[in-house]
Amino acid sequence: MDNLLSQISTNLQSGKSKIVAELVTKAIDQGISPKDILENGLLDGMSVIGEKFKNNEVFVPEVLVAARAMKKGAEILKPSLTAEGVKAKGTAIIGTVAGDLHDIGKNLVKMMMEGKGIEMIDLGADVSAEAFVDAAKKHNASIIACSALLTTTMVEMKNVVELVKSSGLADKITVMVGGAPITQAFCDSIGADCYTADAASAADAALKILSA
Repeated sequence: MDNLLSQISTNLQSGKSKIVAELVTKAIDQGISPKDILENGLLDGMSVIGEKFKNNEVFVPEVLVAARAMKKGAEILKPSLTAEGVKAKGTAIIGTVAGDLHDIGKNLVKMMMEGKGIEMIDLGADVSAEAFVDAAKKHNASIIACSALLTTTMVEMKNVVELVKSSGLADKITVMVGGAPITQAFCDSIGADCYTADAASAADAALKILSA
């Protein structure tokens, strides 16, 4: 069993979607618990990629193919997970703020967070503060993750923070901010809850928030 799960992890790291899909099917057929397949196979592989990405040992293309392989495996596993009542570790809303159309960084963060077993609701780019808060209410999310790549759109993050507060959701929702021009000082100045410098750290921080 452990051998099969480590094969899932290894092939996922190499981005071999087709093999990952076959191995996940095989693991289900062998009666390995869906939770084990998810945690010790798929998430294990993504977590290795996340660490390597953090240490500059792999780059965006490798992360993308690994994430694709994870998605493939997760699609096959989903019905079994649902049947077993395994729930995601929590829900996060992610998007690039209003006026900003950059989404590569956001997509990376989304993949890394999915790789931690977090359910991600992706609102895309150019997202208004209202859309972030409405989605958080609708999906009962604990995190709103905002991305910005332009100094001109950074200020939009403040609107999100203020709307979360004025909606009375400050104790329920953690606002995470990130993107090239964002710093810890900026995060503090707008009253956001969490800043991380890269996608892998953002996923670690999100998991901590949801486990708290």
